[in-house]
Amino acid sequence: MFIEYVKANAASGMAVHDACKLKFLELKAKRNYRFIVFRIESRTQQVVVEKLGQPNETYEDFQKSFPANECRYAVYDFDFTTNENCRKSKIFFVSWQTICECRSPESSRVRSKMIYASSKEHFKRELEGIQVEVQATEASEMSLDVVKSRAL
Repeated sequence: MFIEYVKANAASGMAVHDACKLKFLELKAKRNYRFIVFRIESRTQQVVVEKLGQPNETYEDFQKSFPANECRYAVYDFDFTTNENCRKSKIFFVSWQTICECRSPESSRVRSKMIYASSKEHFKRELEGIQVEVQATEASEMSLDVVKSRAL
């Protein structure tokens, strides 16, 4: 029998599934993935892996992984060339929190945003090696130009 262990966040009551840390380590050390998208599973109240981006996927593929009306966390392994013509890589943490529109069932979207906001710092600490953070409420706030400027 396989037992999966999770660690609870005392502040928000949120747990982080072990697969989140394991897949992040694979992205960081082995470069098995270009990006990872995480979501909070409401039923179990834990952060889980939603999508693994393959090494050949683009930044555009990454951006398309975010649902329009739901919050997510993600990490992206960004390769770039410095002004000195050196090849480098930085791991970005993205907190995607969409702007809620005033419609029913608004309370569920607002509650989701609150859960994501209160769990973010704890979750980030679980992923050792994040170098840059981007918080976005719309696609333009995490455009490739924004990421490039933050990487340098």
